[in-house]
Amino acid sequence: MPLRLALFGQAAFGKDVLDRLLGEGFEIAGVYTPPEGGRPDPLAEQARASQLPLFQYRYFRKRVGAGFEPIGRILDEYRGLGADLNVLAYVTAILPPQLVDHPPKRSLCFHPSLLPRYRGGSALAWQIILGEQESGVTVFQPDAGVDTGPIVVQKRGVAIESSDTAASLYFKKLYPLGVEAVVEAVRAVADGSARYEPQEEAQASFQGLVGEAEARIDWSRPAAELDRLARGCDPQPGAWAQWQGEPLRLFDVGLAAGSAGELAGSVLGLAGGRLLLAAAGGRLSVGRLRLGSGAKVAAADAGLSPGDRLA
Repeated sequence: MPLRLALFGQAAFGKDVLDRLLGEGFEIAGVYTPPEGGRPDPLAEQARASQLPLFQYRYFRKRVGAGFEPIGRILDEYRGLGADLNVLAYVTAILPPQLVDHPPKRSLCFHPSLLPRYRGGSALAWQIILGEQESGVTVFQPDAGVDTGPIVVQKRGVAIESSDTAASLYFKKLYPLGVEAVVEAVRAVADGSARYEPQEEAQASFQGLVGEAEARIDWSRPAAELDRLARGCDPQPGAWAQWQGEPLRLFDVGLAAGSAGELAGSVLGLAGGRLLLAAAGGRLSVGRLRLGSGAKVAAADAGLSPGDRLA
């Protein structure tokens, strides 16, 4: 009897996982995505096109006193699907254990790092910010911790290059590898060959979310560190400094040749349409900028001049 799956996810990654699972003959009991806003979600669209039961919730639990409880109607609805295994393909909501642990085969979850390293929701950013040279993907069985459950499939050997941003690392390298890893893990659970290897806690690291405080540029830091910070925060939230009283976010950043005797954060000028900034021990080359809540613009159109200084 084929394995009956409940798929939780969103975006193109979730869609591609769904397509592969359907192509391999797995039965999809239901698809869960967040509610759609201004643009359709690719996974939700594909679920509708495939005439699969589609459920769209932003939250699966509610606060009760000092803790949380699963939302009962959602849990009852889910249990009625009779899923044998949950597949968490790209999930940002926190799922309650009553849902994660309910199926006979429990759940599988995708994570874009080589667990137990870089647990947490900003794994892509931190790998670049902290200077890792190798990445990979992990599919694990979630437990009560944050990205702490036993590993089912892990794929290594992805080089993090000096030009990689969080976006390029994910979309060009980890995304296709991750789809393969998820399908491989589901296949292993289905045929009984899955091995659940405990994570080595001695090698574990956890990093919190990269928010405004973490993305703030400290001009006393070396140019190489600021380069990694900017690339790790690209496209979100964008490494930033102050200019004209507003946050100025830097995108498409790299190290430029030469050193600068000017004060770190000073604008040196344009080279090939890119903005050159002085930094401690080097220079930053910036392709795009966003001031305040405005749109991203090419560096040459941002209005900065030699001698301006970002704080």
